[in-house]
Amino acid sequence: MRLDKYIVACGVASRKEAAQAVRRKGVTVNGTVASSPDMKIDENSDKVVFCGEELVYQKYIWIMMNKPQGVISATEDARGQKTVIDLLPERLQRMELFPCGRLDGDTTGLMLITNEGELAHRLLSPKRHVDKVYRFESARRITEEEIEKAAEGLVLGDGYECLPADIVADEEGCGGRITLREGKYHQIKRMFGAMDNRITGLKRVKFAEIELDPSLAPGEWRYLADHELALLRNH
Repeated sequence: MRLDKYIVACGVASRKEAAQAVRRKGVTVNGTVASSPDMKIDENSDKVVFCGEELVYQKYIWIMMNKPQGVISATEDARGQKTVIDLLPERLQRMELFPCGRLDGDTTGLMLITNEGELAHRLLSPKRHVDKVYRFESARRITEEEIEKAAEGLVLGDGYECLPADIVADEEGCGGRITLREGKYHQIKRMFGAMDNRITGLKRVKFAEIELDPSLAPGEWRYLADHELALLRNH
């Protein structure tokens, strides 16, 4: 791996800042002052010190975030709207992370963020049918007949036939849990619209086997634990 790419991957500098530090002789590799930003290093064995700090390289990063309302699931936004990446520390913002899938701007809850493209693609593949569980609130209480229709596969207004979805209504009120095995645009809202109902609140609480950590307030995040990551890698 190129030295400057390694420094960027460790989240301590941009590519330009890494090159500048090398030119200032502020970077050493195995105790020797680095000669060039594009010199090749072994990311698994070489010891790199950047401006006095020994770097620790982690190839893949997985983060769990409790996405707040009004924040979009993107790496950047041309209109200047805040993204999930903006909620991370600056060092992580430098690491080319991206959201694994998307939630609507007004949907809250579990968002996975990573730099591991292959696994993210696998988890999001329509062929995998990975479960996604949401807590919902609707304008009126859902009926048993509607729950049965969702379990058979609703047909949306544009003719799209949804995969079967499991809905469990709360004993009281207009809320419940819905499990999807696909992720079409505004799907839950469109499903409820097809039943002459309306979603008034939506929060993702589970993706595959990963459940939203209840200790995370909106906007807070943590790294996935090893056992959680192992569950994802089984897909």
